[in-house]
Amino acid sequence: MAEEGLLASPDKSSSTSLLSEISNVSTRPFVLAFTACSCGAFSFGCIVGYTAPTQSNIMKDLNLSIADYSLFGSILTVGLILGALICGKLTDLVGRVNTMWITNILVIIGWLAIAFAKGVWLLDIGRFLQGISVGISSYLGPVYITEIAPRHLRGAASSLSQLSVGVGISVLYALGTIVAWRDLAILGAIPCLMTVPLLFFIPESPRWLAEVGREKEVEAVLISLRGAKSDVSDEAKEIVEYTQHVKEQQDVNNAHGFFKLFQRKYSLSLTIGIVLIALPQLGGLNGYTFYTDSIFTSTGVSSDVGFISTSIIQMVGGILGTVLVDVSGRRSLLLVSQAGMFLGCLATAISFILQNNCWETGTPILALISVMLYFASYGLGMGPLPWIVASEIYPVDVKGAAGTVCNLVTSISSWIVTYFFSFLLQWSSTGTFIIFATVMCLGFVFTAKLVPETKGKSLEEIHSLFYDSPPENCTI
Repeated sequence: MAEEGLLASPDKSSSTSLLSEISNVSTRPFVLAFTACSCGAFSFGCIVGYTAPTQSNIMKDLNLSIADYSLFGSILTVGLILGALICGKLTDLVGRVNTMWITNILVIIGWLAIAFAKGVWLLDIGRFLQGISVGISSYLGPVYITEIAPRHLRGAASSLSQLSVGVGISVLYALGTIVAWRDLAILGAIPCLMTVPLLFFIPESPRWLAEVGREKEVEAVLISLRGAKSDVSDEAKEIVEYTQHVKEQQDVNNAHGFFKLFQRKYSLSLTIGIVLIALPQLGGLNGYTFYTDSIFTSTGVSSDVGFISTSIIQMVGGILGTVLVDVSGRRSLLLVSQAGMFLGCLATAISFILQNNCWETGTPILALISVMLYFASYGLGMGPLPWIVASEIYPVDVKGAAGTVCNLVTSISSWIVTYFFSFLLQWSSTGTFIIFATVMCLGFVFTAKLVPETKGKSLEEIHSLFYDSPPENCTI
């Protein structure tokens, strides 16, 4: 089968279908559900962006040592790993919406603990609770949007929601320069305080309802999401029948619990999810995030100019990706994004080579271009798409376990890069970014060979690609 072009043009029928889907999902329950997920993603960004602009003031006001503040900053990762461990089981046990209640309450308590802290212990408790919430939400948000959105808008809805993470980071970073750290913590709680009232009115995932035996509610929920005039009988039937088929297969194979994810039939989908989610971290994302200011300073670029430029270009890339994801497809955008991140890493490595040799005047320009290319490419595809693909390719009976594994992988890979990055830079700045470029190159080959296109397919059709027949565009 011929592969799709990297940026294939949509035909007239797909454009008509897309407009029809947009019209159908403009129902109050879907809009409220999407808003709740976007607020959750924005809150995620606020949590990540809080520590950078507040460090000096918190340390001064509470008389903290560097070790105390380092614990405050890093304990988020401990909470994130704990959240990753429980996210799958929790969302499968109590449902998607009830889990949103839990995560929002944890974040609100966390922000209040930080805002009213008189010592380091309350700061750490607040940050730890936020970490648990982030660990759960990074899996929950994409899964919930994927399960309630129609097939032709699933990618765009998920991408647009995840774009809010970057907005949250930028907003908190900007506000942190003019607002006191306690007031900033109160402001950080606002997105969750806005989300809580919405949770009374948003529907549960129809696929989770089918999984827990509440099949009679599936069609009613789909009607509320798609509109009263929509014919959802076929979609409801497909969801219920596929869920029953999965349960029958479980009984036949006597496969239950977490470890059934590691059966041979799930090996390809599990590998795809793990590799795509770990790839941005192992490809230098945290290195760029934490070292951007130093890169600009060492190569002669104003850090203010560099930060503003990269923030804007990443946002533009994210918006472009949101527009294209349901037109060009996930696989195409992943390939373009990975190629751009590879070139960005390579150009950064070259800028360090030239700085130490012959082209000092052009080095700042090349450094700025390389970082902007990296972040623009990340925003285009590798930011939102790995989690979108992971939320699409697993059937409901192993989705919780798969989410836990993928969440753990991204947490551990993030920690590895963050911990070893400074040591790598001491060894060789150029060599460090060449390593990142090599990782992204390998990721490009992996995606080209093994990742199928999921655009325009129902979740049940996607699952049948992996578990009933060879995946489309897969060469194995």
